[in-house]
Amino acid sequence: MINYKRLAALAVEAKDRAYAPYSGFHVGAALLCENGKIYIGCNVESAAYPATVCAERTALLKAVSEGERKFKAISVAGSRPGGESDYCYPCGVCRQMLHEFAGDDFEVIIVKSESDYRVHKWSEILPYGFGPNDLGV
Repeated sequence: MINYKRLAALAVEAKDRAYAPYSGFHVGAALLCENGKIYIGCNVESAAYPATVCAERTALLKAVSEGERKFKAISVAGSRPGGESDYCYPCGVCRQMLHEFAGDDFEVIIVKSESDYRVHKWSEILPYGFGPNDLGV
């Protein structure tokens, strides 16, 4: 059983670590591995905008670099400039990267606060995704 409230809290905590001096848009993510381990990430902006990395990819890259390959869920929390929290969904690049590892039961928790969040199945977030199976891998 996934503890959604804990994942929501970790995403909110990670959001506070964001480095977003240009957009002011702070995002945090918490990625739950199949083995129960959790990796958190925040967005890190760059003056060279294309070099910016989203929170979801930060968490994913940390996990994969530590040898993780199987995941159960990710939570994502975002806030606008000025600190107002809102539901923040993964961008297209993050959806594609997560699709490499998301199974049919992978869940996405979109967090407004620790007690206000939405839970989605992966197929709702990226229907008809292109991934390893399409390449015969």
